[in-house]
Amino acid sequence: MEAVETSLDVISIRKQFPILDQEVNGKPLIYFDNAASSQTASEVVKSLINFYEKDHANIHRGIHTLAERSTTAYENTRKRVQAFINANEVEEIVFTQGTTESINLVAHSWGSVNLKKGDEILISQLEHHSNIVPWQLIAEKTGATIKVIPINSEGEILLNEYEKLLNENTKMVAVNYISNSLGTINPVHEIIKSAKANGATVMIDAAQAAPHQKIDVQDLNCDFLAFSSHKMYGPTGVGILYGRREQLEIIPPYQGGGEMIEEVSFEGTTYNEIPYKFEAGTPNIGDVIAFHEAMNFIEDLGYDAIQAYEHQLLQHATKKISVIEGVRIIGEAGNKASVLSFVIEGIHPYDIGQLLDAKGIAVRTGHHCTQPLMDFFGIEGTIRASFSVYNTIEEIDHFCESLQSIVSKFG
Repeated sequence: MEAVETSLDVISIRKQFPILDQEVNGKPLIYFDNAASSQTASEVVKSLINFYEKDHANIHRGIHTLAERSTTAYENTRKRVQAFINANEVEEIVFTQGTTESINLVAHSWGSVNLKKGDEILISQLEHHSNIVPWQLIAEKTGATIKVIPINSEGEILLNEYEKLLNENTKMVAVNYISNSLGTINPVHEIIKSAKANGATVMIDAAQAAPHQKIDVQDLNCDFLAFSSHKMYGPTGVGILYGRREQLEIIPPYQGGGEMIEEVSFEGTTYNEIPYKFEAGTPNIGDVIAFHEAMNFIEDLGYDAIQAYEHQLLQHATKKISVIEGVRIIGEAGNKASVLSFVIEGIHPYDIGQLLDAKGIAVRTGHHCTQPLMDFFGIEGTIRASFSVYNTIEEIDHFCESLQSIVSKFG
């Protein structure tokens, strides 16, 4: 067995995820579905329980002690996010239900006042449906046109072709930082620089990037950036939208209701200051507060250590799986996160997924909400194994041995 050198204490890390210490179908659980949703760290769960047992109250609207404690904790998470991504101001952090809502907010609110017939939106071939469909919806309403940045057979954006697509009509460039299906790490710095030089606004889908590498929005120089808690060892139902103050100030609210208002009358309404004008109604208070602990968990480990370890896991898995007969890896970019997507000749991905589940191994099968990308490769879908800091070399070895056994039976 190949040894992996790491500064991470993986045994101690695994103890912070008690869900991993169980059997599925009579076998020890091996969880390789981290690109869909990572498991939740125990300190996050404790924070959530603490909120509901001791501090549960609505925020911003009460002067009693529980309301004040809840409000303080909620806003402390906003400050934590600001520091986590190096936003210039805390007001540039908007809480949403997830990356999908964040992108919809930008497409609807920004697009409704900035797009018209003849304008162009650039997205890439690598995008998740949540960074395709919202732009299609606003394009239909405004008359704007969507153009697609092509990729090569390795699953890498063709920067030369991207440059050719940029023109005076390009108003928005919306791309992901890391592909959820292939693990490709896109050259977002170059993409943003070219877009800004052309006068375009930039939206970055960082849902897959946030768990794996440090994000600095000031260094990136993007206008908007979105990510989700549940892919970062945190709770579900919590999303982050970063937006430059100058962008958030001029675009209209996404939803109407309580909290997002300043004054309401039957003759008209004025809106709250940012970020609150985008946070209508009672938010997901407890989960937002618990997300604070997820960011602490990541920063305690350190992104350098996370990246180094996950890269070693990916290298080991790629080497082991490549020798299995019939395997074709989909997405072999030179710069990848810890995602291994593949097909096996003559066997449907769903069959592989079910047979692996019978052995206690959780992977994702299907098109991964990237149907246009699957069409590009001429396939229905893939088997996707995605690795995290609590996964081990031993788990990968068992996974590959199980896969070999399954393939042999089909043969």
